[in-house]
Amino acid sequence: MNKILLSIAFVLMACFGALAQLQTPEQFLGYKPGDRFTPHHRMVDYFEYVTSQNPNIKLIQYGETNEKRPLIIAILSSPENMAKLEQIRTDNLKRAGLMEGSPSTEIPINWMSFNVHGNESVGMEAAISSFYTLADPNNAKSQEWLKNQIVIIDPCINPDGRDRYSNWYNQKMNTTLQPDLQSQEHNEPWPGGRANHYLFDLNRDWAWQVQVESQQRLKIYQQWMPQLHLDFHEQGIDNPFYMAPAAEPLHEQLTPFQHEFQDIFGRNTAKYFDQMGRFYFTKERFDLLYPSYGDTYPMYSGAIGMTIEQGGSGRAGIGGYNSVGDTVTLRSRIEGHYTAAMSAAEVTSQNAKRLVDEFAAYFKNNSTNPKGKYKSFVIKGESNPAQVAKLLELLDKNGIKYGRAGARSGLKGFEYQSGKTGVTFSTSEKDIIINAYQPRSVLAQVLFEPNPVLNDSITYDITSWAMPYAYGLQGYALETRLDAAGEYVKPIFVQNQAGETPVAYLVNWQGTRDAAFLAALLNQKIRVKYAEYPFEVEGKSYSAGSLIITKGGNEYIPDFDKKVVETANHFGIALATTQTGYVDKGKDFGSPNIRVIKAPKVALVGGQGTSSLSYGEIWHFFEKDLSYPLSNLDAAAMGSYDLSKYDVIIMPSTFGSALNGAAQQKVTDWVKAGGKLIALDAALNLFANKEGFALKNFDTEDEKKAAEKTSEELAKKERLEPYTEVERLGISSGTAGAIYEVKMDETHPLGYGTGGKFYTLKNNSNRFAYLNGGANAGIIAANDSYRTGYIGYKIKSKMGGSLAIGAERQGRGQIVYFVDNPIFRGFWESGKLVLSNAIFMVGQ
Repeated sequence: MNKILLSIAFVLMACFGALAQLQTPEQFLGYKPGDRFTPHHRMVDYFEYVTSQNPNIKLIQYGETNEKRPLIIAILSSPENMAKLEQIRTDNLKRAGLMEGSPSTEIPINWMSFNVHGNESVGMEAAISSFYTLADPNNAKSQEWLKNQIVIIDPCINPDGRDRYSNWYNQKMNTTLQPDLQSQEHNEPWPGGRANHYLFDLNRDWAWQVQVESQQRLKIYQQWMPQLHLDFHEQGIDNPFYMAPAAEPLHEQLTPFQHEFQDIFGRNTAKYFDQMGRFYFTKERFDLLYPSYGDTYPMYSGAIGMTIEQGGSGRAGIGGYNSVGDTVTLRSRIEGHYTAAMSAAEVTSQNAKRLVDEFAAYFKNNSTNPKGKYKSFVIKGESNPAQVAKLLELLDKNGIKYGRAGARSGLKGFEYQSGKTGVTFSTSEKDIIINAYQPRSVLAQVLFEPNPVLNDSITYDITSWAMPYAYGLQGYALETRLDAAGEYVKPIFVQNQAGETPVAYLVNWQGTRDAAFLAALLNQKIRVKYAEYPFEVEGKSYSAGSLIITKGGNEYIPDFDKKVVETANHFGIALATTQTGYVDKGKDFGSPNIRVIKAPKVALVGGQGTSSLSYGEIWHFFEKDLSYPLSNLDAAAMGSYDLSKYDVIIMPSTFGSALNGAAQQKVTDWVKAGGKLIALDAALNLFANKEGFALKNFDTEDEKKAAEKTSEELAKKERLEPYTEVERLGISSGTAGAIYEVKMDETHPLGYGTGGKFYTLKNNSNRFAYLNGGANAGIIAANDSYRTGYIGYKIKSKMGGSLAIGAERQGRGQIVYFVDNPIFRGFWESGKLVLSNAIFMVGQ
């Protein structure tokens, strides 16, 4: 046996066998790694035990999940490094320009994250085995590696999803190995264990930090800013093993060294896999573009970010047959991840100084000579103050610096709203500048870049995300450096004071915080109204949709003024008041056009046939953004529910027929009796082209015939294309996060607060005709409404003149249609207001 095989045999023996003194995972847990899934709390117990036995380990609880499970990291290194751990940490921040001073240590930080997807369940098992090997003082090889690095292990990013899967599987698994994939243990029920408590994909949340796990993890991540970050995943059971280098498209901001080190790691890991006779692939499928992954976010933060994918996932369980009849076992999957983790520790040790030097060069080069086309970004501070405040929160979370623009004129740049270049504009003291001459240069450029360069259109995720579109803000991107005139001071909120009861409190309807304020008032049974038309009173102007909280109608509320004022202060909302209901322009407060907002009883449909991600986004929106009551219904039982208990039912995106015929008829009857149904994304297919509904895919039969003829001609041409081009031809009819300007009807409740524009993130190829007899509240007016992102050529030319957001009456009720998901992954902030319009304003 050669030296390499002896090394592999040694580390695997350390993983699965017993060494003196420190208990192995098998000894502590009572079963061999791979025999069953370890509950999260038992993993925590083992990490605590090992830490208690080894003074060179620091265990930190950095947070807690929604279900109150601890989030932990373990920090390991040599005794010498652990003695100066804080100095190494702060030296690393100095190296990145995030702290003042010059570093005196040269120790890289190697961060390994496991189990971001709960049912990619080998991750935590591999973390336990890897932790044991690195912690074992008798393991000469690992102790040598630790002399040249700090290793940080996050053994389970997603404990709630992981336990959802593992607890279910441990209950269903056969005592005797049963690899038949038709067996119940290989078919987990909806919603599966992939996502967290609120059914969010945490591997898409790094930059946005919508979820509590991400928020807490990124705080401590930014306290360390590692040189290396490995993100351990699983893929389908028929795939072997994937490791870096990554696939195209590779973002143009990545440095030559980042590319090179991925190759160094890949070749080193392949060496061990080759000796074991294991299969793997590289440079396919998993690209480096979307900024919110566990590999790209570290890449855009100066690290070497790498996705590691073991074949198996939730379907494999303890062991399952793949398509060629081999049994993919949990033990073999642990071995794969374990080998990759040890390889990462080895190459980090071998390249320690270069990792540190290249990290320092990354930040120095990017902060002094940014690589991207656009060097500065301007956000108009008065375009929507509520949304500006939300954007600044995101920048703060990511450590991105910004400043005050000052009064300047004659500036030229790309205007996000129009999609035009060379637009002349001016700035004021209220505007905000984010320029690329800062430590977080690359991340800032990536988050604001108007149109990411795609060197390959086959991507794993969305291809556009620019913040001005996501937040619905007016902004500009400049190709030149524009420095801030000074520090941007956020507007100081002056607390409202309760005084003499006015005729009405008034609030402009602008953002999510206004919707949350409304929800809080309704929860307190305070009567709130809204204006159907713009109005002026006592010298101030208010747009349609503005909230009116009148003294009349609220006399029965104890401490009415105190409650309104305290609620407004809680949300940071400045209340305007008026001592008269007689307006200067518009409709007086006693007009029938001043509508009372009835507190709706809302239900959300989930379960088999619905998208768990879409469901989770809405659930989270109600619980965390609105704090408003929500009933969660199962699609399979819709036919048995008493729907009269609800005023609003929300259908998230669906797959196939989420509702059977009887259930769908029952829902339709409920709408006709006065209910309001809100359908999102693929849920529109439940109603499209159905008798009795206005929603249609085509305007006329002539248009349909023309489309069919074009499709036939393209099909003939494509039949002559090489077989290897099938995937590329397939995406010509798809879209991956294309952004379109939607023209909103501000006179319709769905358009309130939008200023006449909304930017939709299109992830489906659906195209619907304008509603005949319904309200076309939001439309993609023309093909030039396209702003950025990938959309296939077959459908791009057809998007103009199509519906984006609409509503149709059915009897005494209404159906509201959102062709796209308005609150995608919880970070598409501007869509939250439009969805709130649908929930609270439409049909009142």
